[in-house]
Amino acid sequence: MFEANRLSWNKRTGVHKDSAFYDLASFKAGKTSLTPIELNELGDVNGKSLLHLQCHFGMDTMSWEREGAIVTGVDLSDEAIRLANEVKAEIGSAAEFISCNVYDLKDHLDKKFDIVFTSYGTIGWLPDLDKWAGIVSHFLKPGGTFYIADFHPAMWMMDNDFEYIKYSYFNTEVITEEISGTYSDRDAPIRSTEHSWNHPFTEIINSLIGHGLQITQFNEFPFSPYNCFNKMEQGGDGMWRIIGMGEKLPMMYSIKAVKESR
Repeated sequence: MFEANRLSWNKRTGVHKDSAFYDLASFKAGKTSLTPIELNELGDVNGKSLLHLQCHFGMDTMSWEREGAIVTGVDLSDEAIRLANEVKAEIGSAAEFISCNVYDLKDHLDKKFDIVFTSYGTIGWLPDLDKWAGIVSHFLKPGGTFYIADFHPAMWMMDNDFEYIKYSYFNTEVITEEISGTYSDRDAPIRSTEHSWNHPFTEIINSLIGHGLQITQFNEFPFSPYNCFNKMEQGGDGMWRIIGMGEKLPMMYSIKAVKESR
């Protein structure tokens, strides 16, 4: 399943790099790819070491570097990491990028970090969050900060047009889908088989607590910073909501946690 997902994200990378959604040209010219949510909530990263798990092709990783962090990005897709290194060379970044399964990161990296960061559509590609939280904790220094901003578990219960509940809220099954196109271009000529898992907050929060992380902040939001789902409209605040849904459905959340010093 991981291999199928790797191949799928390799295909996606080829589309994403040229898409208006990612706007790589503006990023190269100096525009941040980070949203106000994570910028405000994670706060000052200047001079801190930051590990970015599931970084895709590194725009957010290198945006944190522009904020002053010393950054390392990790992703399953070798094509994404190849592109990240191309962009790194072009803009003169000092970021380090590693291509591997997050679960195997201990075999590829021997450092500790002030911050571990992950965001937007990441943990749904991992079946076991206890193992994931163990990786987060392993790479955090005592007193270090973990931060995640991601789409809300309630979103992943719905069908693609948000008309009915299709999947369980709980992590009871692997969700295998035949995908055509990608969220940055739904008509892109790519097809893939993908495997994902829904994770309830019980699993997310308890996995972090179980590996010595103290939750210091938890927020839910009725909007998305990205136009990456069907039937969305943009509000005056620049955020995206599902047409006809108003703010009835939570669309994203964030968690900030600190690793115990002992």
